[in-house]
Amino acid sequence: MSKEPPPEYDSLLFASFGGPEQREDVMPFLENVVRGKNVPKERLEEVAEHYYHFDGKSPINEQNRALIAALEEELKAHDIDLPIYWGNRNWDPMFGDALRRMKADGRKRALAFVTSGYSSYSGCRQYRESIEEARQEIGDGAPEVDKIRAFYNHPGFIEANVDGLLAALGTLPKERRESARIAFSAHSIPISMAETSDYTDQLEETARLVAEGARNDRWQLVYQSRSGPPHVPWLGPDILEHLDALARINVKDVVVAPIGFLSDHMEVVWDLDIEARNHANNLGITLTRSATVGTHPAFVSMIRELIEERLGRTETRQAVGKRGPSHDVCPPDCCQYEAKVSRPPSKP
Repeated sequence: MSKEPPPEYDSLLFASFGGPEQREDVMPFLENVVRGKNVPKERLEEVAEHYYHFDGKSPINEQNRALIAALEEELKAHDIDLPIYWGNRNWDPMFGDALRRMKADGRKRALAFVTSGYSSYSGCRQYRESIEEARQEIGDGAPEVDKIRAFYNHPGFIEANVDGLLAALGTLPKERRESARIAFSAHSIPISMAETSDYTDQLEETARLVAEGARNDRWQLVYQSRSGPPHVPWLGPDILEHLDALARINVKDVVVAPIGFLSDHMEVVWDLDIEARNHANNLGITLTRSATVGTHPAFVSMIRELIEERLGRTETRQAVGKRGPSHDVCPPDCCQYEAKVSRPPSKP
């Protein structure tokens, strides 16, 4: 039986969370994030203060622009003619804006790169649902969109994280470096959501692979940025609880590697660089943070390689470790989740 040829793609949708650019954007942005959920205004105002600390501007947009520019150069260098359209789930440019531009330009079928490397409702399925909702609103002529697979164990993603971790460890004096602990950090989600996906297993695998690459076995996977009501169980341990535990055994240095994030956006610069670092200082612990993958050349090359897979330019589907490459097409029930209570916003 002959192998079915891959679809003919004519564009790439760069799909991200979005973030405000100025103070007056903050509350409308947060209201977009929680639309349809019963979140108290006081909670939104609390989260808004994190943005106001940076005059209302989230770092995520400039970082997305930098990654898009690097990816455009990467595609050009490898003769891949896919114009990139940027759309966000929660702030300008929205998915609908991007898809309307694509339709106007005559684009028929796009690949989507989502700025999340793991499988979960909020990191995968919700993006697919939001893109499809935008397509339905546009109606006839809206381009079809196929999401690129999860890449948590792609060698380019691992290499970029290993380099970041080694660079952070390298800032410590040798004697402190040898006793430092590593905390691999990712966004916490409700346990009920985690149970509908491979999120925790994928994170454990990424952490193990990065630790092996750095030749370091003193590590722990931790979670951050919990935003739900106290009575709803979320994944743990929380990074602040982990720091408390390290202080009890007299650890003096911890390197936090935010493997659950692709760029140094609000949840990194506030929750780690400010809150977690201040908590560590109060405990007598020096917290050093490694960089996110950002525009690391290995990460940018990874995106291009994932695109080449779907274009049929290669039959090699790269993955390292024990789990193998993720599926290209999500099953109908993949990462299904229905919140039983309201969930306050995350803060990219």
